[in-house]
Amino acid sequence: MGGSILNYEDILEMLDDELREPKQFWEDFYEDRTKNIPFFKVKGPDENLVEYFRKGLSPTRVLELGAGPGRNSIYMAKQGISVSALDLSNKALEWAKERADEEGVNLDFHCVSLFDFEFEPNSYDFIYDCGMFHHLAPHRRLTYLEIIKKALRKGGYFGIVCFNTDGALDTPDWDVYKDKSLKGGIGYSEERLKEIFNKDFDILNFRKMKKPAQSDDLFGEEFLWTSLMQIKS
Repeated sequence: MGGSILNYEDILEMLDDELREPKQFWEDFYEDRTKNIPFFKVKGPDENLVEYFRKGLSPTRVLELGAGPGRNSIYMAKQGISVSALDLSNKALEWAKERADEEGVNLDFHCVSLFDFEFEPNSYDFIYDCGMFHHLAPHRRLTYLEIIKKALRKGGYFGIVCFNTDGALDTPDWDVYKDKSLKGGIGYSEERLKEIFNKDFDILNFRKMKKPAQSDDLFGEEFLWTSLMQIKS
C-alpha cells in the first residue's frame, strides 16, 4: 500500500499495518501440533455445535470461518452437509485435510482471508465461527458483519464461539491501537458481544461453553461464549 488514503479499503489496510500480520502468526501457531493448546488435543466438534444439530439445526450448505484442524467442518460434513472451510493457515488446513481423509469426508477447503473470499451471495444456510472473531481487529468488524449478512440466505443462521472475559482481557477498541496489539485476542462481556450482533440478528441461544468429560470427545472450555443467532428478515 502507498502513502495515500483514497478509499475505505486503504483505511482498513493502514490500520492492519498497525497490528500483527495474521497469516504468519497463524502459520507459526500451527507449526507444532503437540503444543498444549486445548483444541489441539480434541478431534471432536464443539459441544454447542452438536447441541444445535441435536435440537434441529439442519443446514444443507455451511461456511466455517477459521476452520483450523477441521474438527467442526468434519463433523458437519459427516452429517451429509456441504461445507466450505476457510482458514488463513496452510498448516492448519493440511492438518484438516489429513483428518478429513482419515474420516472419509469431502470438504471444500480455502486457504484465504474471509475478506478476500469470493462467494455467491445468499448461498449459505449456516455460517460458523469458532475462534476467529476474538482475534479480529476492531476496524474489521463492520466488514466481517457485512460479509456474513451477504453470504447468508434469508432466515439463515450464524453460530459463534469466542473469548469471554475469563479467556482474554476485555480490551477497549481504542486501546488496541494505542498499544498496537490485540494481546492474544479480545475477551467480550455478554453486553459488548450482543451489542455488536443484535441489530442484525435474533439471538436464539447465548451461554458459556461447557467443558465436557474427556470421554465425550467433544471440545468445550468455560472461558468461551457460544451463541446461535438467526439473521433478521
